[in-house]
Amino acid sequence: MGRDALVVGINLYDCEQLSNLKAPAEDAEAIAQCLTQSGGFRVRRLPEVIRPETQATRVGRKTKVTLTQLEEALVQLFKPTGNHIPETALFYFSGHGLRKDRGIQEGFLATSDVSPNANQWGLRLKWLRELLQESPIRQQIIWLDCCYSGELLNFKENLEEADPGSLEQHDRCFIAASREYEVAYEETAGSHGVLTGALLQALDPQHRSDGLVTNFTLTEQVNQALKSASQRPLFANFGNKIILTGQVSDRVSEATGDECPYRGLAYFDRTDQDARFFYGRTALTDVLLERVRDRSFVAVVGASGSGKSSVVRAGLLHQLKLGQRISGSHLWTVYVIRPGDKPRQSLAEAFLEPGLSAIDRADQLHKAQALIDSGAVGFAQLIAACESDRVVLVIDQFEECFTLCRDETERQQFFEGLLGAIQQLGKKLCLVITLRADFFSKCLQYPQLAQHIENNLVAVKPMNREELAQAIVEPAKQVNLDIEAELVTQMILDVESSPGSLPLLQYTLTELWKRRSVNWLTLAAYNRMGGVRGTLQQRADEVYASLSPQEQETARRIFLELTQLGEGTEDTRRQVLKRDLITSKQSELLIDRVIQRLSTERLVVTSELVERSAGNRVQVIDVAHEALIRYWSRLRQWIEENRLALKQKRTIEDAAEDWVQQGKPVELAYLLQGSKLAEAENFLQVYADTMPLSSLAQEFIQLSQAERDRLHRQEQVRKRWKTAARIAFPTLIAISAAVFGWQQQRAKEATAAVFLAGNVPESISQLSTALPTFREEARALKAKAESGKEADISLALAYYRRLRETAIKLLNLQKQTDSKTLSELQLKQLLNTQAIAAESDKSLAELIEKYRFPALKQQLNTQNFGERLPNTQFTDFENQYTGALRTTYQILMGRFGAGADLNQDGRLTSIDEREQLPCDTLLELDRLWREATRKAKGKACGWYGANFAVFENLDCATIPKFEKRTLAFWIFDTDYDSAIERIKTCRQPSQARNL
Repeated sequence: MGRDALVVGINLYDCEQLSNLKAPAEDAEAIAQCLTQSGGFRVRRLPEVIRPETQATRVGRKTKVTLTQLEEALVQLFKPTGNHIPETALFYFSGHGLRKDRGIQEGFLATSDVSPNANQWGLRLKWLRELLQESPIRQQIIWLDCCYSGELLNFKENLEEADPGSLEQHDRCFIAASREYEVAYEETAGSHGVLTGALLQALDPQHRSDGLVTNFTLTEQVNQALKSASQRPLFANFGNKIILTGQVSDRVSEATGDECPYRGLAYFDRTDQDARFFYGRTALTDVLLERVRDRSFVAVVGASGSGKSSVVRAGLLHQLKLGQRISGSHLWTVYVIRPGDKPRQSLAEAFLEPGLSAIDRADQLHKAQALIDSGAVGFAQLIAACESDRVVLVIDQFEECFTLCRDETERQQFFEGLLGAIQQLGKKLCLVITLRADFFSKCLQYPQLAQHIENNLVAVKPMNREELAQAIVEPAKQVNLDIEAELVTQMILDVESSPGSLPLLQYTLTELWKRRSVNWLTLAAYNRMGGVRGTLQQRADEVYASLSPQEQETARRIFLELTQLGEGTEDTRRQVLKRDLITSKQSELLIDRVIQRLSTERLVVTSELVERSAGNRVQVIDVAHEALIRYWSRLRQWIEENRLALKQKRTIEDAAEDWVQQGKPVELAYLLQGSKLAEAENFLQVYADTMPLSSLAQEFIQLSQAERDRLHRQEQVRKRWKTAARIAFPTLIAISAAVFGWQQQRAKEATAAVFLAGNVPESISQLSTALPTFREEARALKAKAESGKEADISLALAYYRRLRETAIKLLNLQKQTDSKTLSELQLKQLLNTQAIAAESDKSLAELIEKYRFPALKQQLNTQNFGERLPNTQFTDFENQYTGALRTTYQILMGRFGAGADLNQDGRLTSIDEREQLPCDTLLELDRLWREATRKAKGKACGWYGANFAVFENLDCATIPKFEKRTLAFWIFDTDYDSAIERIKTCRQPSQARNL
């Protein structure tokens, strides 16, 4: 039976109301080639042109299509004359769509000759529906990539009314790019319409394990691909399945179906579909059910690849869901997580309700995180709030607490929260963990955890022969697939002595199923593939060999990045963000291309995570299974050749991550120093091409180098001027410039070192003489900061901080003299000092606003207001805080900004410290906080409330963790009154401020 298709792409329009298009012709040609090459369709193109050089036809880019031409082509497609009626007819259209609303709404496909002003709208979709109703062709397929195309999907009511039996006589697949009242879009990064791009991806039979694309799988894949797009297509399938692309193998019996009963390198999950094929672990599942019935902790421990995840998910959890083995278990609440690098955050995310908006998700996550962070009591409250009688929490791959989580405090608090909640809740909570056996020694470092594991351990032992036979044969029976007895025997012999080879067994069976002959899995095919060990390696090598040299190098780096090096344990997997793989030499396009290929071949898996702070979705890459790390000899060789370099790389990148967690401080204590910096510099030079550091790590090294070089220069100057620093300040400047005859730059470095070190004179006359000199230098540094380099910005801020501090000190000295006895010179010096104090206050604020406020604004805009952490003290400085509170503190109190904490005690205790706070900075901070909190919570929370009160402020009550207290309290604590006094002063006109 024939398969005909009409593919239409219209770029050109006569009507001034409709712009000419670029994508439709390309869209239509791509669809035409796909249908021809992969679907076996006989395709007619409209408009059709012939390429002179090849005599091949293609969709014309600069050729028009009239209404008459389109109608005639559609009639020929769906109502062909003669005795040979095709089984399948497909119509694809890309171009403009029109909507007419004159009492009755109608949709149209716009041809080149439309003219709405002349009431010529194009092809009526209602006419097309009527044509389909009368068509003798059984399988009818319509894909419309144009505006208002959803009008076609009003066909159901019309068809049922006109011919109730027509829906049963036809198999139909209708896809419209948009609803009847919506427009359609083109891709911003491609040459296709949004719908067409998704269609082309979904029509590729190589993306299907069975090699077939049907109307049902097509709509599912397109819907999945466009689930987050602004344009949501409409779908409708009626009748039986329609095969669109791919070939049905003549060698495969219909009895086998198109469903693979094996799971490759993936684990069996708790779905009904996976549980249907899960065999060989009945006895172990029974043990787990009995443990869960009467215990609150179960530790499932076994070798990597022994099937821990599968037996817990497809065995234990599936049986609990059925409720047939334990009374009422189908009503229990079940959560499943992996710890990842932040176990407590992963735990909080498990309690999020599905389908939340970004705002609701962030709010719910914050509440869950707050309870979990508060320890066992808070976590117990979260569990107790569940309405079900019991809550089962499964922590799969518990070893990630050691392999991925580097924060000992995070790990300790995670363990304490879990075990403490078990103690408080009794049978309400049952915690089930799966743990690799080689990580049990790590757990011994935590006595309470180790005791729980020892008392509640369920060992996952290797399957015996009978269980292995069940795992091989029983899934095949579910799809009427036969297996040679000799094959079963050989596979059992090959894996029974290897406790971690179940993933290889499943992968080999999956590959055998793909290459099956008729409905048999044979020993001959197994031997050709190289057996259990050879199958995975052979496939991985084949995929690697098919890549270009550039792609091979990229694949090598990706697999190395996905390997977590063991420390006294086997190497394991680690997840990597796609953005961290992108470098100057390996572009995002190249990374995407390689990941797509590896993902298609099931060697890696991709997923998405939502960033906690910004709410952005990020792509995560993971190796398909640790078996690849253990058994692919090429990867093993790469790892061993680069083990030391990988360890060094991870150490540097871990240090950079810690630096980011601290807020990217520029102080030396937070940067690389000494031998660590030298090692990082050497690594950067040696491995720049083969094992590039993350962009964050490179930034960290560069800033560390800049700070080291600056301190080195400063130390050299200090050594030269150790004696000169004791000389009167004006004399020092004169000597540096005249007596020694040094170059101007060296003179500036010398005086700057002394000035920034605080070695300033005590007398009024010396200070008055020196201060203008340093004001000029500060101005020059401020201009230099325009470079945007952090070193220049930090130096300019440091200069103005010291200038402000020195000017305030001088003012206080000058004010001690009776104003009535001031000489004309002294009065002039006083006025000059006031001017310098005012300028330093303003310039410091300008630098802060330009270079420090952007980070704060981003946090406020994303409602990351932060909190003051419990069990912290003043001398923890910015580490007392998270989020925007942390950045605000750094801006005011630390060297990141104004540096008001002059004596480094974490408090605002003196008048000099209070005066160090720039007025414009204080006022702008108040405005930013009030604006952000009003936008997020409807209430404006700033430094103070009515009558400058800081407590019982209802406006701040809406901010989580603020407890009706204003910003002044959270930043300055008991010193808030000093800060409020400064703010009151800043509220006065500038000429009235006591500078």
